[in-house]
Amino acid sequence: MAKQARAVQTWRSIVDAAASVFDDYGYERAAISEILRRAKVTKGALYFHFASKEAIAQAIMDEQTSTVEFEQEGSPLQSLVDGGQQFAFALRHNAMARAGTRLSIEGVFLGGPHPWGEWIDATARMLELGQERGEVFPQIDPMVSAKIIVASFTGIQLVSEADSGRADLREQVAEMWRHILPSIAHPGVIAHIKPEGRVDLAAQAREKAEREEQEARIAAEAKGAGADPAKDTGSRAGGSGLRGGGTGRGTRTGPAGDEGDEEPAGAGAAAAGGAA
Repeated sequence: MAKQARAVQTWRSIVDAAASVFDDYGYERAAISEILRRAKVTKGALYFHFASKEAIAQAIMDEQTSTVEFEQEGSPLQSLVDGGQQFAFALRHNAMARAGTRLSIEGVFLGGPHPWGEWIDATARMLELGQERGEVFPQIDPMVSAKIIVASFTGIQLVSEADSGRADLREQVAEMWRHILPSIAHPGVIAHIKPEGRVDLAAQAREKAEREEQEARIAAEAKGAGADPAKDTGSRAGGSGLRGGGTGRGTRTGPAGDEGDEEPAGAGAAAAGGAA
């Protein structure tokens, strides 16, 4: 179990480090040597989990979709708006989301699925649910509208990045919805939709940071006074954040459930696609 946990942690370290490198440099200029440096792992450990730079990039593109979940209860359109704002927030604060988006925009198809396919399919499903619940016009083609929504979001976040480093992305996405909603939804429904999202994620993140800082201060004071923080019965309510991290899916283990310490046979050929 300990070896498996170490393998999962190594996989996580590699993907997180690679996300920061792809975010900074893009796919072509991202070097395996820099990923190794930031992940603090050996080349053998990296190639134990990933056959090539392309495989790492694909893992990141898969991971970025976990930053958003659409609520199935309540208004499907509001859930769709909230999900878009959730991803807009992630683009400002989550290297995984930024890296996955950059890889998609750079056209790194990697022989795998359409880079925006999951977003389009998920959006189409929410629009279909909206039709079932009477929010979306029955004549709307969910797949056509989903492609327009995803394409609009992609373009708007690029313009926002150029204009303000995405500082105004929340409002720009809200404006997108103010333009799109009248073409797909009943007026009576639009009146109840909040284009900025139901939750101010930035304010929520600040509150969580303040709460964690206060808890850390209390723990430090208790330790200094010789008390046991574990016996503190005070409130420890935590905030819920974005689903940014994965659980190590895709981690491979050897016969002994451990990672390779040396570069396996064939790793040199695998490295050709992502030379350091």
